[in-house]
Amino acid sequence: MKLALAVRELHRAEKSLARDLRKTADRHQAEHEVHYVARDLAEWSADHVRELARHGRDFGLHLDEDVPGSGPLAPLRSALAELGAGRPEPGLILLADLRRLHRKAAGVSLDWELLAQGAQAAKDQELLELASRCHPRTLRQMKWTNAMLKIMSPQILTS
Repeated sequence: MKLALAVRELHRAEKSLARDLRKTADRHQAEHEVHYVARDLAEWSADHVRELARHGRDFGLHLDEDVPGSGPLAPLRSALAELGAGRPEPGLILLADLRRLHRKAAGVSLDWELLAQGAQAAKDQELLELASRCHPRTLRQMKWTNAMLKIMSPQILTS
């Protein structure tokens, strides 16, 4: 059954989204809403990674339950963010980061849809419940990135 491939791909995508959310939070500490909300949203994706890893065992998958922290470059990203806080370029970097997060969250959302459809066809109730629990959070991640882009882009692009 190819559901195992869908679980593996979704696990990879959620892990990548969690890492990018953490990097964005580190890079944009001066933007408090971005910094704190991105960290919280990263934890949602980390929770999804853990749940997918546990459910993946049912398919014979050995998926990592951990999402590495921001990494050894986090302090450097923070220092660079502080140095560039007054310059116009950080705004453009923020827009680029939010666009990247939005596209990535949209891909993860699509993967949750595909997994839910496959689970429904295979009559895998546990997998369907997992998708039903996690997918709404991913949709909220997309809504947040979209809202932040709408709020911040006018000021950044016209300054």
